Amino acid sequence: MSGAVEARIAELGLKLPEVVPPLAAYQPAVQSGAYVYTSGQLPMVAGKLPMAGKVGAEVTPEEAKQLAATCALNALAAVKSVAGDLDRIKRVVKVVGFVASAADFTGQPAVINGASELLGEILGDKGVHARSAVGVAVLPLDAPVEVEVQVELVEA
Repeated sequence: MSGAVEARIAELGLKLPEVVPPLAAYQPAVQSGAYVYTSGQLPMVAGKLPMAGKVGAEVTPEEAKQLAATCALNALAAVKSVAGDLDRIKRVVKVVGFVASAADFTGQPAVINGASELLGEILGDKGVHARSAVGVAVLPLDAPVEVEVQVELVEA
């Protein structure tokens, strides 16, 4: 089933991916009441991590920003897996982004803008959200970024 949100994704030249399978004992997303919470989404593309390393060292901030957008797209796939239809998104409530950072890297907000900006491009005003952008020492699989999303749904 695809609707206006997936049509917008296609207009942007993107494709909603398959849900990234869990790497451990968790679900990609869960629904509680009107809210869907995603697990942290890595920038996996076709089952592979396209880049690894620390932002500000092996990975440039610009590359990391694109990877954060990939994480957001993966998060939308996870939301769809429990909501059934992305058109049910009433709004994105919160985005939390983690950036595996070189010791002197302080540009985490600009990196996570990749996720925030993509959600805005896809969802318009519904994509405006609260956010945290956190620098960390290391992420699973040595991923440069990880993003989790919380959305509120309208009734089915």
